[in-house]
Amino acid sequence: MLAVDVQPEMVALLQGTVRQTGLTQIWPLLGAEDDVKLPASPVDLAIMVDVYHELAFPYEVLGSIVRSLKPGGLLVFVEYRAEDPQVPIKALHKMSEAQIKREAAVHALVWDRTVGTLPWQHLVVFRKRN
Repeated sequence: MLAVDVQPEMVALLQGTVRQTGLTQIWPLLGAEDDVKLPASPVDLAIMVDVYHELAFPYEVLGSIVRSLKPGGLLVFVEYRAEDPQVPIKALHKMSEAQIKREAAVHALVWDRTVGTLPWQHLVVFRKRN
């Protein structure tokens, strides 16, 4: 499992956790603000948990993730639901399903499904076009 972060401190923290726990299947990697820096087409599944809305260069990062996905690979956005005023998170940290779909539509992604079983977040799943 590849774990990409743009903050060197977070990568170092994860590397320490990997060493302490012996979870050698996790490979922490440093990405850039505008590129996850993964090779083309090795990834089956990419998951972004409460990350996308924070990106300085969302279009570029999403493009780099799509390039790293195998044909038919999945990309999952986990974001706090903007549609629900009861979610106790500031509005700037939320995304609506429609917004996520608009952002993904400009890339080689096809909406697959939305899972709404989490209490505050939705999981919006896309598949890379073949």
